[in-house]
Amino acid sequence: MSQKEQVIIFDTTLRDGEQSPGASMNIEEKLRIAHQLERLNVDVMEAGFPIASDGDFEAVKKIAQTIKGAQIAGLSRSNDLDIDRAWEALKYAGERGRIHTFIATSDIHMKYKLKMSEQQVLDTAVAAVTRAAGYTPNVEFSAEDAVRTKLPFLAKVIEAVIDAGANTVNIPDTVGYTIPSEYYDIISYLKKNVSNIDKAIISVHCHNDLGLAVANSLAAVQAGARQLECTINGIGERAGNCSLEEAVMTLRTRQDIMPFTHNIVTEQISPSSKLLSTITGIMVQPNKAIVGTNAFAHEAGIHQHGVLMDKSTYEIMTPESVGLNQNKLVLGKHSGRHAFIDRLKQLGYDLNKDEIQKSFVRFKTLADMKKEIFDEDLDAIVADEILRVPETYKLQQMNVSSGSFAAPTATVEMEVNGKMKKIAVIGDGPVDAAFKAIKKLTKSKDGLLDFTVGSITGGTDAQGECTVRLRSEDGREVLGQGAHPDIIVASAKAYINALNKIASNKKRVQMNF
Repeated sequence: MSQKEQVIIFDTTLRDGEQSPGASMNIEEKLRIAHQLERLNVDVMEAGFPIASDGDFEAVKKIAQTIKGAQIAGLSRSNDLDIDRAWEALKYAGERGRIHTFIATSDIHMKYKLKMSEQQVLDTAVAAVTRAAGYTPNVEFSAEDAVRTKLPFLAKVIEAVIDAGANTVNIPDTVGYTIPSEYYDIISYLKKNVSNIDKAIISVHCHNDLGLAVANSLAAVQAGARQLECTINGIGERAGNCSLEEAVMTLRTRQDIMPFTHNIVTEQISPSSKLLSTITGIMVQPNKAIVGTNAFAHEAGIHQHGVLMDKSTYEIMTPESVGLNQNKLVLGKHSGRHAFIDRLKQLGYDLNKDEIQKSFVRFKTLADMKKEIFDEDLDAIVADEILRVPETYKLQQMNVSSGSFAAPTATVEMEVNGKMKKIAVIGDGPVDAAFKAIKKLTKSKDGLLDFTVGSITGGTDAQGECTVRLRSEDGREVLGQGAHPDIIVASAKAYINALNKIASNKKRVQMNF
């Protein structure tokens, strides 16, 4: 296929995806995702919004310095300060650094948000692209809320920014408002009415408010767009973004009517999905296309019979094509270190010697407790042992008693700021008692927003996995995770993990001052 028929995959998991409530990542977590996106072989990686915070700036800078394959993009508003800050972080990527600047073009945004006229918006967009192009020829311009913009004005803006130096023009459905046929017509209109459109790649960025992000994105490709902006697991603001795995596997599966190519290593889709869920605590629903636990499961008898005769009867793609290992039982208590390390690498983890040792010790302990060790158990081990912030609070031991006649009581011993403390507390239930004990020991005033619990794999010996969402005193939402064969212990570890994140954030703020 010619270069014109290739669809560029622009991943914005680290920028728009991180804007999902509770999905904030620190620099180390962003780097882990970036390395996995490198294995996935995305063409462009939007690493963040450098002007947003010092943390975001440092993350973009570190990714620009570290990642060697993909282009690295940084978002900026259409003003000099944003653009200068973006390039300061992106310059380490050289020609692979992309400044992605934007301004809204719809009447509703211009009137109520920007309070600017069409001419002011046009002049601002051109000035921004001109400044960005002074740093790099790799400039993308986005017309925010493009689908609700008057088409003649949208075409005028796009033509002007291409003349100013933009080589990618993004036509986003910022609020997930459009439908496939309408979006197809918008892209077609621009191709016909922007005289210099052949000098730039048309990109699309769709939100999923009506559940149409993937459908809209693919309709745009059929109309002539050649860059898809998407995220792993479809995470993002509100209802999320176009799901990378769904869009890519549609392009791969329906070559008969969508003869386009892409560079994604699809076997890395499942590891990417799992790593993101592990880091953010945002799990995909079982019936999620491509990466859900039920995506390749067959329960109906007629389906099972068909698959046994020939998989193509009910499977339009193979589990292996998205990186799922059919034989989930890969390790046990007799497995050695080399097999353990090899499996972690297959799952997308690149750990140092100390991290491998910590994980291996935890693996051996778990293997003595469980008959079967699954990939999901390894994900939980890495999340619980490695992807952690410095521990201001450490759980030493706990004992919980409850039943239909006894008041639920939790006895918890913790290390708090280096000092051992112990307390026994009665609660409404075993988890409530444990949480109350931890709260008293840590003197926490942070509020519990959400608590979820589930099993990592099947069976009564499965590890329990818990997620706790807290609101800190300064209003930040923080996610904590914990895994353990005892679900009460897993709950306590998740709660303490969230408290440690809050404590770590406070220390960083104090250091900045």
